Amino acid sequence: MLMHFSPTKEDFEARAKVMKALAHPTRLMMIEELSRGERCVCELRDLADCDLSTVSKHLSLLKNAGIVEDEKRGKQVYYRLRVPCVLNFFHCLDSVLTARDRLTGL
Repeated sequence: MLMHFSPTKEDFEARAKVMKALAHPTRLMMIEELSRGERCVCELRDLADCDLSTVSKHLSLLKNAGIVEDEKRGKQVYYRLRVPCVLNFFHCLDSVLTARDRLTGL
């Protein structure tokens, strides 16, 4: 039997935190790359074409939102998706964009 869940204000705030963490093209690109497997920070830095400090800030936001997790191995830090289901959200976004484009004739 399914229980009915009625989200609280705190639940909506937590959801907004996750949405804010996703709301940057560089972070979306990093998540897409991590969908292919774990990557070290240096690989994500090269992909994003940003300095290490900027990449670290992006990854920290994603980590604090619970989207990615990291593991230090020697001098390298590796990241992977903590919740691969975030990719389902990407598919949903793509559907929204396709429907929008059909509506506007793009």
